[in-house]
Amino acid sequence: MVQLRKWGWMHHLARHCVACFLTRGDLFVHWEKGRDVFERLLIDSDWAINNGNWLWLSCSSFFYQYNRIYSPISFGKKYDPKGNYIRHFLPILKDMPDEYIYEPWTAPLSIQTKAKCIIGRDYPKPVVPHDLASKECRRKMGEAYALNQKLNRLVSEEDLRNLRRKLEEDEDQESNPIRSQRQKLNG
Repeated sequence: MVQLRKWGWMHHLARHCVACFLTRGDLFVHWEKGRDVFERLLIDSDWAINNGNWLWLSCSSFFYQYNRIYSPISFGKKYDPKGNYIRHFLPILKDMPDEYIYEPWTAPLSIQTKAKCIIGRDYPKPVVPHDLASKECRRKMGEAYALNQKLNRLVSEEDLRNLRRKLEEDEDQESNPIRSQRQKLNG
């Protein structure tokens, strides 16, 4: 987002990551809010492409593999293991060791101090815990798709009951910290 605000442009994969994180990936915010920000800030904004991409990436239309979520951590590690992109656009993290560049909040305080970047003071703490938030979003998306299919008579009542049972079983297998994090996310 720093690149978008600074340059008015970002690579299409960065746009995908932002859209996924904001909508079906972590925050479960309506796609139109992200679309409006991109519309305002992108120098190459095109109404049809912008709307189509947000509909697609939020899984609101065209794309139904809602369980495929960009991880804001592993995506960067895979395509930019040294964190050059992060260091360029977030200079406060420039001295963070490679192993912590995508998860600076996991660095011990001694390393944060050495890197001159204390999490919570110089750089914000994570907005949500990605693993928990993405799991919650997948659950919500599954329920929404099942309901839509039921309304369109593509899924029987029995299939819907089985889906609910499976979701409940998954929840029962989760630990209490996850449940409390979910309550915070829903709160």
